[in-house]
Amino acid sequence: MSKYKSKYACQECGYESPKWMGKCPGCNNWNTMVEEMTVKSTSSRHESLNNGKQAAALPLSQVAGEEEPRFDTTIGELNRVLGGGLVPGSLVLVGGDPGIGKSTLLLQSSFALARQGYKVLYVSGEESVKQIKLRADRLGSDTPPLYVVAENDLELIEQQVNQVEPQIIIIDSIQTVFHPAIQSAAGSVAQVRETTAHIMRIAKGNGIAAFIVGHVTKEGAIAGPRMLEHMVDAVLYFEGERHNTFRILRAVKNRFGSTNEIGIFEMKERGLEEVANPSEIFLAERPVGVAGSTVVASMEGTRPVLVELQALVSPTSFATPRRMATGVDHQRIAMIMAVLEKRVGLMLQNQDAYVNVAGGVRLDEPAIDLAIAVSIASSFRDHATNPHDVVIGEVGLTGEVRGVSRIEQRVREAHKLGFKRVILPEKNIRGLEAPADIELVGVRNISEALHEVLRG
Repeated sequence: MSKYKSKYACQECGYESPKWMGKCPGCNNWNTMVEEMTVKSTSSRHESLNNGKQAAALPLSQVAGEEEPRFDTTIGELNRVLGGGLVPGSLVLVGGDPGIGKSTLLLQSSFALARQGYKVLYVSGEESVKQIKLRADRLGSDTPPLYVVAENDLELIEQQVNQVEPQIIIIDSIQTVFHPAIQSAAGSVAQVRETTAHIMRIAKGNGIAAFIVGHVTKEGAIAGPRMLEHMVDAVLYFEGERHNTFRILRAVKNRFGSTNEIGIFEMKERGLEEVANPSEIFLAERPVGVAGSTVVASMEGTRPVLVELQALVSPTSFATPRRMATGVDHQRIAMIMAVLEKRVGLMLQNQDAYVNVAGGVRLDEPAIDLAIAVSIASSFRDHATNPHDVVIGEVGLTGEVRGVSRIEQRVREAHKLGFKRVILPEKNIRGLEAPADIELVGVRNISEALHEVLRG
């Protein structure tokens, strides 16, 4: 026997309350508490990850340390982000803006896996089977043996899984799937949480690799509670503008590989294609001899990527100068400009500043600080930087340039693309083995860096 129980859940953060409130105490948003009906069962038995079998506790030393086998998706950039391939029994969440390419990438990977003989079940809650067929024809697929079903009832989806017995399942999207026992609309916090937990039990109990697609809110977060990201094994975000040809797939969580790894794709008529050398693509349209342009070597996961940082500094017409940033942290820009004003003597308090990372990529590591400072100073002084220089380093509040990690990989990437000189922290030069035809210039503070880059 079971009975229904009423509760109120915030549709933004997942906060639950036994009574309605106008303002959510969790995220301070108004009118986000929605009544949801859940089933309160009198049975104390719950589903487990071991299909009902009791798991025995073992000493960690007795657990076999075998490496997990992986499915090769044949898409190198996707394999890189996943940590080398798709692990059986894993649950991967793919998020991104509408129309950015989530379904396209998963359909392409489904075709690649099906061609290798794996059983793949593609479950669509948004498109009919005929629409999926039309999209497959647009991608130029030779229609491999891929199982497709249009369904959003979780119990019926589980029946299809039991009949087909796939090795990989794809749910597109999790916000359209509903559990019949939960008396709330599909896409609500309760539905998203329960359906994801049920799919996780199916995947891990049967050793099935599962992809689930998640819609994002206007703030760019996965719609539904943040606990959804804690439940899955890997979280992949698609970044980039819909009208831009380049797409960046970033791993923000991965239990089977490194986090913050990125894969770069280009959207073409036949779907998404891999970008083998992203540094060359990002620097293809770099202007030469223009003030405010600097090249920086940033680490994205295990891969060094060379990108162009652009800055434009101009006198303001407002009482408060504007500080705008695209692809970098806005607060970091304000801090670096304060250091330039205090330690170097650049009068930036009456100047508008705009900083942009060319190519649509987002950079978060502190090793780009020195390049931002050089770009701003170059634009302010209207003095072009050397087009053959790469600038690397973290800037402190006292104006010092601090060392960064993985400097050898950054220098090798700069050398591979034909750069002649690298401006880097003096600490990183010790013990660094660099190619003979590239010059390394160590600097201790931001003043020395500006003197080296903007001299002449």
